[in-house]
Amino acid sequence: MDGRRRNPYELTEDTPVYVISVAAQLSGLHPQTLRQYDRLGLVSPDRTAGRGRRYSARDIELLRQVQQLSQDEGINLAGIKRIIELENQVAALQARVAELQDALEGAATAMRQREAAVHASYRRDLVPYQEVQQTSALVVWRPKRQQQSPD
Repeated sequence: MDGRRRNPYELTEDTPVYVISVAAQLSGLHPQTLRQYDRLGLVSPDRTAGRGRRYSARDIELLRQVQQLSQDEGINLAGIKRIIELENQVAALQARVAELQDALEGAATAMRQREAAVHASYRRDLVPYQEVQQTSALVVWRPKRQQQSPD
């Protein structure tokens, strides 16, 4: 979740609202098939206090996907369960990568800000030292003679 409070009455695709008969109708499956999928752990709807199943829009979409994989692709239920587990794992890993990228970007921004603060704190009266190339020139220094004051 993104940290913001949600309206408790707001419906999302994860809100469990459909009873098994409606979910069966929406997915094109028999209610007994939905119960079997629940027992196998393919689609796990929320439960009411009285243990009744409540399906969300996401559950309905998953039921349709299971049906398509089973009927159109000929994949057995164990294979479908593994596919769903792997898809969930990939989604979780993608979310984690996005999280880490955000953290990395935040750290890079903080580092640039700290670096800018250090550069801003440099003394401006100092000048960079440039190495002088050695030459064979000879410089003679003669101190000025002090004038003697008349006593």
